Amino acid sequence: MKKILMILTSVSEITGTGEKTGYNVAEAAHPWKVFKDSGHFVDFASIQGGQPPQDNVNTEDPIQVAFTQDETTRAGLYNTARVAVVDPGQYDAVYLVGGHGTMWDFPDSEGLQKLVASVYDKGGVVGAVCHGPAGLVNVELANGFRLVEGRRVAAFTNDEEVAVGKDKVVPFLLADRLQEQGATHVPADNFTENVVVDERLVTGQNPASAAGVAKEMEKLLAEVIHQEKAHEHDEAAALRAEKDAEKAAKKAAEQHTEH
Repeated sequence: MKKILMILTSVSEITGTGEKTGYNVAEAAHPWKVFKDSGHFVDFASIQGGQPPQDNVNTEDPIQVAFTQDETTRAGLYNTARVAVVDPGQYDAVYLVGGHGTMWDFPDSEGLQKLVASVYDKGGVVGAVCHGPAGLVNVELANGFRLVEGRRVAAFTNDEEVAVGKDKVVPFLLADRLQEQGATHVPADNFTENVVVDERLVTGQNPASAAGVAKEMEKLLAEVIHQEKAHEHDEAAALRAEKDAEKAAKKAAEQHTEH
């Protein structure tokens, strides 16, 4: 079992429009189910802490309904930790949930940048979907390179932003900004599932990609668990060999004394 931290926006209104926003419930709910069904522990944090705003729940989607009604999840979302005070050492993976609000508070959050970089630097998995990759912007790793530099990534495309009428509203176009920071943006057709894996960075294009991102993150975490178990097996075998050698040496010494 691994610990995964879901990170949510604290922005409740799209600047300049008055339109309500928040984290995308589908993009939180479907990965939550993947992680939960795999036996992992899911925790929540947000940029400002407290109760993060959520966008509309699709009541015809049983996974969204289950997510919003789950008692443990409700408790976790009632008063989320502020990203700046989260101990990254507690988590094996971070997953950045999308929603238009992320475009305003994810990119300039130093707390988020440090958290994401720390988890990745220590061998953890980083995932993000739709506008969630806005939280990958400005993340610098311990080696001095940007996290997205030289990597293939997926994120909400310029065409999709135009299609939803937000291309003139958002502070920047996410796909363009990622490319400006050295990433190769890999687009698919509008609103179709598109998940891109580059080492331990998993990104998805839109809400339809959320579960897919979680599944690819789960595969990477499963590899880590397998490696840990193999290491534990090797350590146990080495310890058994050491004990057997000690027993053999002791027996040889006793036989020598008898003669």
